[in-house]
Amino acid sequence: MLRSCRSRLCRSLCVTTLILVGWFASAFASQGEADSSRANSKSKPAGSAPSGIPNDIAELKQQLSEQQKQLAELQRQIEELRRQLPDHSHRNGPAGDSPGIQLQSASATRPVIPAGETERWMPDDSVARGAAPSPAPAGMQSSGDAESAPLQFRIGTANITPVGFLDLTSVWRDTAQGSGIGTNFGAIPSGNTTQGKLTELRLSAQNSRVGSRVDAGIKGAYVIAYWESDFLGFVPGNAAVTSNSDTFRLRLFWVDVRKGKWEVLGGQSWSMITPGRKGISPLPGDLFFSHDIDVNYQLGLTWSRDPQFRLVYHPTDSLAMGFSLESPEQYIGGSAGGSLITLPSTLAAAYASQLNNGGTTLNVPGIHPDIIAKVAFDPKLQSGRALHIEVGALARTFRVWNPLVGRHFRATGSGVQANLGVELFRGFRVLSNNYWSAGGGRYIFGQAPDLVVRGDGSLSPLHASSTVSGIEYTKNNTLLYAYYGGLSIGRSFTADTTDGRFAGYGYPGSPGSQNRSIQEGTVGFTRTFWKDARYGALSLMGQYSYLVRKPWVVTPGQPGSAKANMIFLDLRYALPGSAPSAK
Repeated sequence: MLRSCRSRLCRSLCVTTLILVGWFASAFASQGEADSSRANSKSKPAGSAPSGIPNDIAELKQQLSEQQKQLAELQRQIEELRRQLPDHSHRNGPAGDSPGIQLQSASATRPVIPAGETERWMPDDSVARGAAPSPAPAGMQSSGDAESAPLQFRIGTANITPVGFLDLTSVWRDTAQGSGIGTNFGAIPSGNTTQGKLTELRLSAQNSRVGSRVDAGIKGAYVIAYWESDFLGFVPGNAAVTSNSDTFRLRLFWVDVRKGKWEVLGGQSWSMITPGRKGISPLPGDLFFSHDIDVNYQLGLTWSRDPQFRLVYHPTDSLAMGFSLESPEQYIGGSAGGSLITLPSTLAAAYASQLNNGGTTLNVPGIHPDIIAKVAFDPKLQSGRALHIEVGALARTFRVWNPLVGRHFRATGSGVQANLGVELFRGFRVLSNNYWSAGGGRYIFGQAPDLVVRGDGSLSPLHASSTVSGIEYTKNNTLLYAYYGGLSIGRSFTADTTDGRFAGYGYPGSPGSQNRSIQEGTVGFTRTFWKDARYGALSLMGQYSYLVRKPWVVTPGQPGSAKANMIFLDLRYALPGSAPSAK
């Protein structure tokens, strides 16, 4: 091809040379004739007109017109040849032509954050959120200049994008919870306790995050592999004294394959019960977990990150239907400040390893995975504004063995959710995420138990419901938000068959840790100072929250509720680059 183009170019240059030579020869001949005419005219008497001048002028005009046509045709041929010649400005050729690692362009105008926290850190809605896998792409492309987004590279047919940010979080609370930068909503101390009369200040880099995203087109399918980790794992008792050696932990680790209208995911991901912002997607940027700085997010939010297998069907671009099998857990409270039930005294030892009380690790048995189904609808409005509607359902089964009577007891848990997100006008969004359950308290960040145990050892699912509703407004590089989170927990109890004392949750004389309701109001902002695909982004975030916790039973002389004010500030540098877009 190259030789053929060069040959055609040489022929065109030869033609051009001959035309130019002919033009100059004609011009010189015409000039000679003109000089001769002028000489003859000088020898003739004044007033006599040269007889050949009009014919010579007409001939020159005709020659000039023909030469202009030839030059135009030559220019057209040269332009055609130039388009056919290969572009040698990139010495390594197009991405993927040569093996090995090559820098690829990312989204040329946006730095990347964990494709998990796109909403959380960047106020600009035009930031690429790490969209859901595109239908059956033949390959991938990256927009923009390779020089403008250096933190994306290619190995074989896979594009690899590092994700993460460096984070410094500070929190001040007017009560001493002792929970670090994550709030234990269900255990805020009352004002008449020692912890309730002390304040708390904490600075931490634990929320800093590292990970990677791999995108590849394989045999007509689009594959995304995602990994994300932070440093919010187990904290040694003396960590804050000197070294602050926070423990590295796994957050997300999954692979998603989409071909045509079907999508399959396996690994540890956000639960499908987590509210979405767009479709049914495992990518954190397509989920709603608020913009809060608090690493435990907003009270009332339903979420979990657990091992799962999910199947999603996309009948249209705006409709998705999902089915997920997720790791089960029989939970009775005790995690992240959540209320703990009271077991019947005769069964406390026998059921201790059968029900998760926040400290049983992986000892708790399970009969089958939790089953979650969801339908999401994202209609395309003529106004161009975003609208997201989703409904979901949860089904669970609990089973225990009572050695005192030698029999199994079983109970069924269930839950439903209805979520809505709508953009009323450009940059202004209204959101409402709502959840009702009987036996689904584990998914409200463990703030409510799943069940209680009756005196005979049988199980009774406990009712719990929650909401997170609010508004978000984005303008240029500033995001403002306000949320209300609410949690309501039912009561269920029975008399112990041996000593007549009560067991369960919310019974007369129950401890003040068994909560009836918790509420949190939050306002906050994110201000991005600068963002560039080559250098990343630097943001300052602030959050103020007010918490109120009310127990089922208030001891005479004790306050009827526990309250807390919290202020968070966060400085974050996000890595540059972004994932490739599918084509």
